[in-house]
Amino acid sequence: MLRKYSNSRSLSDNIKLGTLTAFTAGMVNIGSLLLFFSFSSNVTGHYAILAAEIVKGNFYQIAVVFSWIFLFFFGSFTSNLMVIHFNKKNTYFAHALPLILEILCLLTVGIYGQYFYKETLVETELLLALMLFAMGLQNGLTASISNFTVKTTHLTGTTTDLGILFSMFTKAEYRNNPALVDKAKLLLSIAISYVAGAVIAGFTYMFLGFKMFYVVSGILVVIIFYDLSKIRIKKYLKYKRAANFTIENVKGYIKIEKEEKEESIAS
Repeated sequence: MLRKYSNSRSLSDNIKLGTLTAFTAGMVNIGSLLLFFSFSSNVTGHYAILAAEIVKGNFYQIAVVFSWIFLFFFGSFTSNLMVIHFNKKNTYFAHALPLILEILCLLTVGIYGQYFYKETLVETELLLALMLFAMGLQNGLTASISNFTVKTTHLTGTTTDLGILFSMFTKAEYRNNPALVDKAKLLLSIAISYVAGAVIAGFTYMFLGFKMFYVVSGILVVIIFYDLSKIRIKKYLKYKRAANFTIENVKGYIKIEKEEKEESIAS
């Protein structure tokens, strides 16, 4: 999921990454809605709120909402910055680092919410800011490494693209286009996974509360270690092939020497 970059990624790579990250985004968004009465995985609504607060002249709220939008932007900026600067040195590390930062942000929200949260307005605003930064990190990472194919924290563009694709599928020439069919499969898997995450989080909210963010962090850890295990297996197989090749070379060399000695003795 994290080892490959841009056009080298397969449909399977993007579906695995898209479904898991969309599932976590759905959980985070419904969590923020139930806990803080505000969305955290997208900023479309926040732009409308910003405009409304500007009209009302509420300068404090303007600053708060603008900071939320900026932090989502900054999260995306930070993810892509890491990818483009570290990709040539270590692709896996470059792609895993934004997820590690996201996990730290979500764990902070979970721990603070579970043990210290007093339900004050300032606390709520700060925790939402941290969650928006985390979602910006995630969306920036998935879009960056998939050549803007995978975006998982909101479904506005996904729903629009699905509408366009399904209208195109009314013609046989488009239904038989593998690239369009693959795109539809990816977008549908993201949309379904996002809704599934939101529904499950909604049902478990009363039991988990802020512990919900531990579950989300656990899923992100699975994404990181899935690729790490693949890398280690690949290195092991490569080492084993190299070792076998070396052993065969030694055996061949010994065989040749033995044959040469036998020939010299016979002559």
